Amino acid sequence: MDVVLPCLDEAEALPRVLERIPPGWRALVVDNGSTDGSAGIARALGARVVREERRGFGAACHAGLSAASADIVCFCDCDASLDPADLVPFVRRIVAGEADLVLGRRRPQARGAWPVHARAGNLALARLLRRRTGLRLRDLGPLRAARREDLVSLGLTDRRSGYPLQMVVRAADAGWRIAEYDVPYRPRAGTSKVTGTWRGTWQAVRDMSRVLAEPPAPRPVAAEGARR
Repeated sequence: MDVVLPCLDEAEALPRVLERIPPGWRALVVDNGSTDGSAGIARALGARVVREERRGFGAACHAGLSAASADIVCFCDCDASLDPADLVPFVRRIVAGEADLVLGRRRPQARGAWPVHARAGNLALARLLRRRTGLRLRDLGPLRAARREDLVSLGLTDRRSGYPLQMVVRAADAGWRIAEYDVPYRPRAGTSKVTGTWRGTWQAVRDMSRVLAEPPAPRPVAAEGARR
């Protein structure tokens, strides 16, 4: 399995994250312009480092997907708030044919792990997603797993904060079986570049609102046929 880890100045968290990669899995650390030595730390700890010059969470995630070669690709934040070892049951469900996309439903483990403004934004987006797709999800968290070829077939275009949501929306439009799995959520190392402030949260919500306004995409023929 390949684990895509979008990274922007995460030198403090990287050792904790990489030591939790399941045995036999490959860590793809996507350096999105770090200035704190994150890339060097990742290489020293055995990760493959992919550079993505274009700034943006979606740009980093998609660069990782493009560099991946495993049948199943996972995504995890690189700030130590989530444990990549928790992806193991996600992959089992996909291998067993129980789901096509598995998302981590975050369960805060300490005060401050999930700020009020970030929860509020997540809740608002979940409600908008339900109106748009009918999916009754309670979280749109970054911990997730799916088959690489299926993800590529979605033709994801957002390169900012809307990337994770666009993945879910297009997967729903394509008829994917989408499941949630509870995962512990801990205080991150450092300050979030997206939801660390009200302004960052608002910008993320704005990006995602644009994704929800997109018309339904045609279903990818190959992925739909495989599901049947």
